[in-house]
Amino acid sequence: MITTFFRILKYGFLNFWRNGWLSTATVFIMTLTLLMFQGLILFDVVTNAAVNSIRDKIDIAVYFKQDVIEDDIISLQRSLERLPEIKDADYISASEALEIFKEKHADDVTITQALAELNENPLLASLNISANDTKDYADISAYLEKDDFSSIVEKVTFGQNKGAIDRLNNIVDTSNKVGLIFTLFIAFVAILVSFNTIRLAIYSNREEISIMRLVGASNYFTKGPYLVSGILYGICGAVATLIISMPIINFIAPHFDLFIPELGLQAYFYANITILFGYLVAGGIVLGLLSSFIAIRRYLKV
Repeated sequence: MITTFFRILKYGFLNFWRNGWLSTATVFIMTLTLLMFQGLILFDVVTNAAVNSIRDKIDIAVYFKQDVIEDDIISLQRSLERLPEIKDADYISASEALEIFKEKHADDVTITQALAELNENPLLASLNISANDTKDYADISAYLEKDDFSSIVEKVTFGQNKGAIDRLNNIVDTSNKVGLIFTLFIAFVAILVSFNTIRLAIYSNREEISIMRLVGASNYFTKGPYLVSGILYGICGAVATLIISMPIINFIAPHFDLFIPELGLQAYFYANITILFGYLVAGGIVLGLLSSFIAIRRYLKV
């Protein structure tokens, strides 16, 4: 059994080597597919980092009426923090809001003088609410605008941020769908090219296959080398993808980090390079085996 296994490996390598140009073309297409697959994984990382960065800057504010006592606001804050959709609910009192406003406009003489002439604080106490998912803001806003809170809530600012939140959600959803569709298309092309390579290998070895059958070779021994060739296409494609990816990541990472400082794309890539390579090898082997299996079922009649 061990001898048979190593012979299958040997003939698989020979098939891969004999069809040099076809094997090179197949590995090239396989590499493109795996580059897209890896790009989709890294794009998801970049997208999540961008979304988290923007999400930290987007919130909705609930402003309370002047006569509302602080205990009622704290009670609402605690009830909101128990909701699974809400990440943070930060309370800012009217006096704190005034201090923040003064610090922000300390260099504006007109505003400073206007505040000095006022006999009372014109600002309202508020809760700044951050959601775990930007899609939850609409539900949170609807919850706060219920009649139950109309006696204490002056206004909810979701309408002002709704456009930015909706655009962010649309960009993320569209980008993920386009990337997935394009990756599936390239994967189909890779399977088609690998399928044709295996088919031509079977055709060119038809006499050898006939002789093997005449001397009593098993189906396993006859079909095995072509499955090995398919696996080799996937592994070579994975190795080529990783080699090509390194200089690309080194070049583009600083540019991404300028826009998303929290990302650290280069650090993420090298910290997870073993896992990424495992995904590439697994993806390449699946594509190679699938195309080989289809070609064998269709053209290798044993």
